[in-house]
Parts: sequence; C-alpha cells; structure tokens
Amino acid sequence: MASTDEPVRARASTQETGHSRDLERPPLPEPLPSPVIDTHCHLDIHDGDVGAPWLTVETALEQASSVGVTRIVQVGCDLASARWSAQAANDYDAIVATVALHPNEAPRIAAAHGRRAFDEACAEIEELAKAPRVRAIGETGLDHFRTGEEGRELQEEAFRWHLDLAKRLGKPVVIHDRDAHDDVLRVLESEGAPDIVVFHCYSGDADMARYCTDRGWYLSFAGPVTFKNANALREAVAVAPLDRILVETDAPYLTPMPYRGRPNASYLIPHTARVLAASADVYLETMSKALWDNAQRVFGPW
Repeated sequence: MASTDEPVRARASTQETGHSRDLERPPLPEPLPSPVIDTHCHLDIHDGDVGAPWLTVETALEQASSVGVTRIVQVGCDLASARWSAQAANDYDAIVATVALHPNEAPRIAAAHGRRAFDEACAEIEELAKAPRVRAIGETGLDHFRTGEEGRELQEEAFRWHLDLAKRLGKPVVIHDRDAHDDVLRVLESEGAPDIVVFHCYSGDADMARYCTDRGWYLSFAGPVTFKNANALREAVAVAPLDRILVETDAPYLTPMPYRGRPNASYLIPHTARVLAASADVYLETMSKALWDNAQRVFGPW
C-alpha cells in the first residue's frame, strides 16, 4: 500500500485551479465549543499546488484539531485512494476510512479497461473493506451529472453491489447522490438498505429529508449549506431530527462561505457547523455535541 508519510501530492483536485480563483488558504476560524468529526474528507487530494508544503496529513490533523475538529473520516473513491485511505487509517489514530468505487469511477474503469477490470476492482475494494479501521462502504451511489446514459446501467449495478457488500460486512454505506435523487431512493428501496445509510453532501430538499430520516438514515451536510442560495438545504436541516445530522467538508471541494472557491480543509468545519446550529435553531454547543455523537454512532468509536 502507498505510504502516507509524504506530503499529499499524488492526486490533483479536479476543481478549477486557474488564476481566476483565489488559491490562498483561508484563516483558522474561531474554535468550536466541543469536538466534532469531519465525516467525509479526501486528504489524498490537493487543490492544485497551492500550499503544497502545508499538505501533510500531520499538519492537516493539527490544524483541524486546533479548532475542535479532532477526527476525520478519510474517503477512498477509486483503487488508488482506497488503498491510501486504508493505510492512513492504520497510520493515524485520528483517522478512519471508507472505501468504494465512486459512481463515476465504475463505468470509467469498464469503458477504459473492460468488464474484467471492473470485477477485479470490486474484488480489491471488498478485501480492503474488511479491515477493522475501514468503517464504511462509500462513496457509492448514482451521479447523473457526470455519467451519461451509456454508463448508467453499470453505475447502478455498481451501486447495488456496494449496498450488498455493506450488508454482508455489516458496515454503513455512504451515498453519493448527484442529480439522481429519485433513482437513488428507488435502488435503496428495491435492493434493501444496510442498517446505517449516510447521504454524503446532502443535496435534497426538506421533503426528501423527512423521507430519509423517517427511515433512520443520516444526512451529512457540507459547505453548500452555507451558500447564499441554499435555502432548501437549510430547510432540510430544520426538519431533520438532531440525531440524524452529520457535518463534513468533502475537502478539498465545497469550501463553505465566506471562502467559497478557495481550497477547503477539515479546519473549516466550524463555518458549516455554525450554519447548521442556526438552521436547526439550537445552540452551537448543542449542535456540536450532536454531531460528535451521531458520527460515533455511524462510524464507531476511535
């Protein structure tokens, strides 16, 4: 497996990194009143070359911990990142991992290398997923934004396979749902959901939030909940039970306001957590404690 000792430069972000963006890292925010967990992060992906010397796992953990984000769920979404994530979880006490083939990765592998390569990739994901510090299967799901009609049949097959794997291993599933709400819900209902389901970077409305939380599923909110035009997301927070809300960065993507467009990292979680507290009409300390407890319930103690 790849070592996690080196600065995280192996995989570049697909985020636009042209000169039109401000690539300076945002300052540290005011710390949270009690610890929380970043439940979805890509420590192995950096946003261009800006701040590359900063981008070591150790420094990322130190910066996050300094503002109250003391643990991170590292998400693997292709074979390389799944291997890296499993190793990082072994190397750092503050990290646990998830592994899967991202919804866009599954059809890409088959298109580029054939069906056998896809099957072999699934077999390796299954072996990685058995590790004790790999706590969930994900991110998996459906993405109708980047994958066209020609790849959607295999994308759904991959989603169903990941759901079955989660159930066989008794682990949660972390769902990527982009422009595919109805189909994601259809597959979950027809295939049968694992005991624990997390909607990563929840993007539905209040009605969908009720539907999901009525079934005991978790909604994980990222930077977009802080965006000016995201009233539907804040309404979803307002109707969701406090014990079904998680917080994440999806770093280096989806940086919260007021730093939208700049590089994201786990230390920026406090901006999102404050908006969650306001949207749910609870004290920040109440929200922080709920976020901690919920993440522990989903991913287990570590």
